[in-house]
Amino acid sequence: MIIQPDMSQVPDLTVEFAGIRLSNPVIAASGTFGYGEEFERFADLRRIGGICVKGTSARPIDGNLPPRLYPTPSGMLNSIGLENIGVDAFIRDKMPYLRNAGCAVFVNVFGFTEDEYAEVVEKLNACAGIAGYELNISCPNTKHGGMIFGQNASSTERLTRLVKKRARRPVIVKLSPNVTDISELARAAEDGGADALTVANTFLAMAIDTDTFKPRIHTITGGLSGPAIRPLTLRMVYQCTRAVKIPVIGLGGIARAEDAVEYFLAGASAIQVGTASFYDPRAPLGVLDDLGKFLKKKGLSSIRNLVGQMQQ
Repeated sequence: MIIQPDMSQVPDLTVEFAGIRLSNPVIAASGTFGYGEEFERFADLRRIGGICVKGTSARPIDGNLPPRLYPTPSGMLNSIGLENIGVDAFIRDKMPYLRNAGCAVFVNVFGFTEDEYAEVVEKLNACAGIAGYELNISCPNTKHGGMIFGQNASSTERLTRLVKKRARRPVIVKLSPNVTDISELARAAEDGGADALTVANTFLAMAIDTDTFKPRIHTITGGLSGPAIRPLTLRMVYQCTRAVKIPVIGLGGIARAEDAVEYFLAGASAIQVGTASFYDPRAPLGVLDDLGKFLKKKGLSSIRNLVGQMQQ
């Protein structure tokens, strides 16, 4: 006798990682969802698990000159230049709205020196309504010859340890994919005290206009995101979940529920939706709705039934 799955069952989509409990595992990725309020008229923010706001620095940054975006096959190049209003204005002008958004709020933090990271985190510590900090370690350390924090294991561990000592909330380290062995960087972040990882940031890439012979974006190179990178970041999530004991959040080219499911099967505890929000501001909700349908179709009672369950 064939046993049919119970289609009436409502799957449990709640997740918990790093001491943070979310109503569901779908988080809007940093740099793709603004400060949340820009998307309010398109999507009910109370329904998604969380928002990771755009990178926040010690002082305001104007960003790079245009052109700063360019569509590529199955993806997008960007070189925004970390434009943001700075931590003081963020706390004053953006957090009042975010505190009432109805979902978890993660603040992406970056700096060009270790002291700048610490300064931002220490100011955010006194601000209510934040679930955790996501460290963008894909920035050049201007005090040490411009070396990218996240491309060196010792720098990654040292920066993570410094921030963790000062942080009053969970610290999630967002790893760069532009490394030889991402597992090494994942272990370094864990050794530094990271509570979780986001895997991964954008891939360094470029495009050239064959009519003008000029680069498609002003800074020549930029970050590649979108479905084109999903197989690469999926592999990295798989590697990281086997290299560390802390939770991993999967990010890279997720536009459908099935994309998210791949990340869960590879071991991710939650996922972030990024580039898809540029062409569909309801993308996080679309992924969430179809994720529930996927679980019901498979007769699974919880999203946790998928985590790390890739069959070999």
